[in-house]
Amino acid sequence: MKIIKRILLLFLVALLTLGILFVGVGYVNYKKAVSDVSIEEKVKEIREKPDYVKTKDISPTLIQATISIEDHRFYQHKGVDYRSLARALVNNIFASGIVGGGSTITQQLAKNLYFDYQPSYLRKMSEIFLAYDLEAELSKEEILELYVNVINYGDNHMGIYQASMGYFGKTPDQLTLDEASLLAGLPQSPSNYQLSNHEDAARKRQKMVLSAMVREKHISQQDMDTIISKY
Repeated sequence: MKIIKRILLLFLVALLTLGILFVGVGYVNYKKAVSDVSIEEKVKEIREKPDYVKTKDISPTLIQATISIEDHRFYQHKGVDYRSLARALVNNIFASGIVGGGSTITQQLAKNLYFDYQPSYLRKMSEIFLAYDLEAELSKEEILELYVNVINYGDNHMGIYQASMGYFGKTPDQLTLDEASLLAGLPQSPSNYQLSNHEDAARKRQKMVLSAMVREKHISQQDMDTIISKY
């Protein structure tokens, strides 16, 4: 019995040590990223791009659709939603791989500003540190604005201006509910939902976006049914 307890204790100590090392390496990677290029410099670089669009020039429906499907507790958390992270971890364990990240909009912005797109738990840890910095330095509205300007909407459309013009030939402020809810679903997996060759899959994803909008009371069930009935 004493041997079993000793083995269990050693296992827990090893697990704790690995956890501390994991967090430490994530922190080092985060510090290196922001020391190479500060958040202020990154934000300035994005805002100076010719196709950058301010929130006032984006359809409110696109913003509502994005928050509803990507991060419905966006205004409640401080950059990290630990409930979503825990749920994603459980799903990944059962799937024996990374099938979801539980990332908030702030974390996704961190990833797009500083890190690559290869899924990894180490990168996720670095994202968490950076997400807290972003929330401390920027308002929620600024984070949302930056997010829709850097996210990938498929078919080489980076940011909402390129996506809106490329897919519909109109500026982001002119997007309808149908168009906005379709676009909001694409960033989850741009290569699998891009409209050039995966419109059917994108429409299925759009139903999820519309359902989320109904749940969050941005639209009515009738609004959703009207759009779905078209396809």
